[in-house]
This record gives sequence, structure tokens and C-alpha cells, in this order.
Amino acid sequence: MSSLEQVQRDIQDLPAEAQALLIDFVEILKKRYPKPAQTAQASPYEKFKASGFIGCVAVEDNLSTTYKQALVDGWGQKYDHR
Repeated sequence: MSSLEQVQRDIQDLPAEAQALLIDFVEILKKRYPKPAQTAQASPYEKFKASGFIGCVAVEDNLSTTYKQALVDGWGQKYDHR
């Protein structure tokens, strides 16, 4: 039996609460150690979104649509506002 199979069996033997904690821990590790390909291709917007900054502030309804589109398209990236 491979070590991966053993780890999977060990996880299945854990109570549901411990499994949930383990999933949270894995998500933290994935953010801390992203794949190199993801880091090289991520836009500034994607990096901020992954860090939890995007979405933590409400956007005013009366902001111009051009400005809102700039936020959606990413910081400093060109977009077609036709």
C-alpha cells in the first residue's frame, strides 16, 4: 500500500470535524505555496482576490460604469469599454 493510500484511509477514519479542519489547513497551504504556473500568470486583480482583499469593501451604486468595469477587468489592464 502506498503512503498516499494510507493517508487517505487515515483521513477517512477521522471524525467529520477533524476532516473539515484538515480541508481548511490544505486550503491555507495551497494559498501559501501556489503552483509556479499560477503565480506567473496571475493578474494583480487575481492576486488581490486570492488574498481576500477583493470583495471585502462594498462598491457604491453611484460609481461610474467605466470605473466599475476597470475594477472587474483588473488593475492596470486595458479593457474595451465600448
